[in-house]
Amino acid sequence: MTKHRVLIVDDNRDAALSMSELLVVAGFEVETCFDGPSALKAAATFAPEACLLDINMPGMDGYALARQIRGLFPDRPPLLATMTAYGDYAHLERAVDAGFDLQFTKPAAPTEVIEQIRAGLRAGTLFPEPEVESKEPGSALHRLLNRVTGLWSKPRES
Repeated sequence: MTKHRVLIVDDNRDAALSMSELLVVAGFEVETCFDGPSALKAAATFAPEACLLDINMPGMDGYALARQIRGLFPDRPPLLATMTAYGDYAHLERAVDAGFDLQFTKPAAPTEVIEQIRAGLRAGTLFPEPEVESKEPGSALHRLLNRVTGLWSKPRES
């Protein structure tokens, strides 16, 4: 059985290594990095199917990293998930703008992270595009924000 490839990026080494170990035990192949530039290099060769990115990192934040990783794989970008202490609406908007599919607020339950990544990888996205044309463009996170709040009005930039 092929293991799904997950890239974990967090400047907090303990957090990154702990999540890495949990995902390995859960059956994923994992590459772990501690900053944006090394994550970009790793992504180019590792070709992750999913990325779990911290947001608040020195040098390159998770939003910029997500955009650049999406740029590496324009035809089939990996599932992108944030794992951050930020859970307010403004940060969720920024996550949508950066192209994230999932948001986990620290401390996230490891079982939830594993289940949501598996579900997203199985479906191709967390919520597969409906058979009929949707009036809700964007990622699963974008559509979820739209459903929950009804406040999202600007389209997501590709």
